[in-house]
Amino acid sequence: MILAWLIGILLVGGILAWLAARSHPLLCRWISLAAVSADLVLALCVAVRNFGPGHIRTNEWFEQADWSWIPQFGIHFHLAMDGLSLLLVLLTLFLGIVSVLISWTEITEAVGFFHFNLLWILAGILGVFLSLDLFLFYFCWELMLVPMYFLIAVWGRERRVYAAVKFFLFTQLSGLLMLIAILSLYFAHHHATGIYTFEYMELLGTPLSPHAAMWIMLGFFIAFAVKLPMFPFHTWLPDACAEASTATNVVLASLLATTAAYGMIRFLFPLFPRATHEFAPVAMTLGVIGILYGAVLAFSQTDLMRLLAYASISHLGFVLLGIFAGTTIALQGAVMTMIAHGISTGALFIVAGALQARMRTRELDAMGGLWDTVPRLSGAALFFALASLGLPGLGDFIGEFLILLGTYQAHVAMAAVAACGVLAATFYALRFVQRAFQGPNTHQRRLPDLAVREGLLLGAMIVLLLWLGLYPQPVFHTFAQAANHFPALWR
Repeated sequence: MILAWLIGILLVGGILAWLAARSHPLLCRWISLAAVSADLVLALCVAVRNFGPGHIRTNEWFEQADWSWIPQFGIHFHLAMDGLSLLLVLLTLFLGIVSVLISWTEITEAVGFFHFNLLWILAGILGVFLSLDLFLFYFCWELMLVPMYFLIAVWGRERRVYAAVKFFLFTQLSGLLMLIAILSLYFAHHHATGIYTFEYMELLGTPLSPHAAMWIMLGFFIAFAVKLPMFPFHTWLPDACAEASTATNVVLASLLATTAAYGMIRFLFPLFPRATHEFAPVAMTLGVIGILYGAVLAFSQTDLMRLLAYASISHLGFVLLGIFAGTTIALQGAVMTMIAHGISTGALFIVAGALQARMRTRELDAMGGLWDTVPRLSGAALFFALASLGLPGLGDFIGEFLILLGTYQAHVAMAAVAACGVLAATFYALRFVQRAFQGPNTHQRRLPDLAVREGLLLGAMIVLLLWLGLYPQPVFHTFAQAANHFPALWR
């Protein structure tokens, strides 16, 4: 029942927070914080129980909940957790707490409805990571869509409605392609076996013609590529990040992208091994283009939010490259980058949000010399900028290094070109730090430095990135439990 509780607590907590806001806005904030914190404690208990000292896990799924939902159509409410799911659930809940706390003073209107949407989108994300029934997976995938639309459209900035509609159209249309692909696989399995089912484990090995397998795989891939987002389906992300609130940006750039990468790992290779291998060179090429394209566009931005959005696109290109490189080392790097990117990019959006709240602008041209007046905020920005460019000793470096090493084993040219993206990241990261914080304080600004709440959040994220960079073995050990049960696709 623990997996159902992870989702149920967030759903109920969102409703209670919405209702409690009628009494006092502060009450709904505490309810949201308590709900996400309780989930994190449950997830940590699962981690300790299954990966603590002396525990040796040999079974693929160490937590499961399976109930018949709509039996006449073969639909089950089937949740399961392995090492990969556990890592991403922990990341989601940690960043969920960060999102609740960073919105504590930023969100002042319709506070209850904001927390309702925030907790429900977190529940949808957990559902994506835990679903083993493809109908349930698609249900949770779409559950993320509507709350995110409201988070952008209601609490965003000037062009928030445009950004929200663009996000909705991109993700809804691509989601329909995935629905068609799921139904095609569903009917193909019935044609081969006479059984209607959406169960992941039963759909593995469904006999498909090469032509059908390629088209069904592409339906899944496009849906994941849009949400990642991957070049050339990326244009919704800079607009959304430029208009969304800080907490929304943490979820948008750090967690929604992770659900897409998870979907590629969990579904594409196991369900369509031959088609995915044939398509891998195309996906790797798109990943490399995204790495370089995102880095160049990030360097050219003067809007800080758009700079971070394009930087995120560049980093997620590494994730795409690592997934499709076809080596275990690259896949390990992709998982590490998913986690480290979620933390470092989320932290950079918190820094950008703090600057905008203090200066009423996100234009780099209006900044400069801020180190004199906000040294703690400036130091945090420098740390996370260095993490973003892949400084050795931090989590992002471990992920990108393993991706390049694993890709080199499979395709030397791809690895060489992708390595240029690491160099390009140095340019835009240091340009951000130099233009915003270095130089003379010509505007003679006197701004408040990091508050205690902001400092504690950024401090926790600094510790996590250092831990991932200096001692990544627990992540690799946890993921190995899942990777050992994947089909022999990554060599």
